[in-house]
Amino acid sequence: MIESRVLPQTKGVFLDADSIRPDELDLSLLMEAFSGLTFYAHTHLSNAVDRIGSAQVVICNKTPMSRDVLLEVPNLKLIVVAATGVNNVDLAAATEHGITVCNARGYSTPSVVQVVFTMILGLMTRLFDYQRVVSSGVWQKSEQFCALHFPFSELSGKRIGLIGYGEIGRAVERVAKVFGMLPLIAERRGVTPVREDRLAFEDVLAHADILTMHCPLTPETKDLIAEKEFALMKSDVLLINTARGGIVNECALRDALYQERIAGAGVDVLTNEPPTHGNPLLDSPIPNLIVTPHIAWASREARQRLADQIAENVQAFREGMPKNVVNS
Repeated sequence: MIESRVLPQTKGVFLDADSIRPDELDLSLLMEAFSGLTFYAHTHLSNAVDRIGSAQVVICNKTPMSRDVLLEVPNLKLIVVAATGVNNVDLAAATEHGITVCNARGYSTPSVVQVVFTMILGLMTRLFDYQRVVSSGVWQKSEQFCALHFPFSELSGKRIGLIGYGEIGRAVERVAKVFGMLPLIAERRGVTPVREDRLAFEDVLAHADILTMHCPLTPETKDLIAEKEFALMKSDVLLINTARGGIVNECALRDALYQERIAGAGVDVLTNEPPTHGNPLLDSPIPNLIVTPHIAWASREARQRLADQIAENVQAFREGMPKNVVNS
């Protein structure tokens, strides 16, 4: 177990500060938590050790904190991940070297929910198709007052399948009910017996009109939605993934859209980010697909809550009462 320490003076580094656009935020609480804090816009693994130097605290979002790095920074006592997911940190190595790792929780929920329903509404209402009807001049040539080229449906009465039922999944459920939707909460794949308030994973895939992903990326959820799962879905289903790339197999999603086995998809996350070497969802135009660059978490208000929570994590550790600890 990692021993809690009281740190009267705290030197820190933020290795990838541009990931939260700090120039747009009030960082007063964060600055007060340190005796000195150095910001780096981006940090590659190759220069992480030099930049950490003698710092006691590292803040990082996606910069890898590998075993090799942690071996070379003996003064490091705390890693604060500026996100909920901590797969960029070797937690076993951190624990072995007495380094506490904390994450941030709950800061992005309203932002993610807003993007989820932006995608759902855009796809369900055929918003982009109708915008093209106007921008291409088709409506202007219509013989009647409206141009009903693309049939669309209401959310009311539709079944929304929730894959993952943590804080964000529950928040999506609350908004869905306001639209008059029927939530279907999926049990984890392969788990029996199915809990009373849930449905078997395969049953949710088969009956949902909209599927939205809110589970973490783990070995169990990698390629959770792939060719076999698409085969179970209704042909008019919409799939939304604002969780993690890799949960939905991107080649299988591309094929399902091309072959019209599903009606559309909204994706905010990809397996490799940024997709510098291409991606099956980006290599050619795909019908009824929205892809955004991992922004669902990132409203200005969410990033402010994140910065404040980072400060709270650091201050709690300084006082010997660490919070949001993910290793022990």
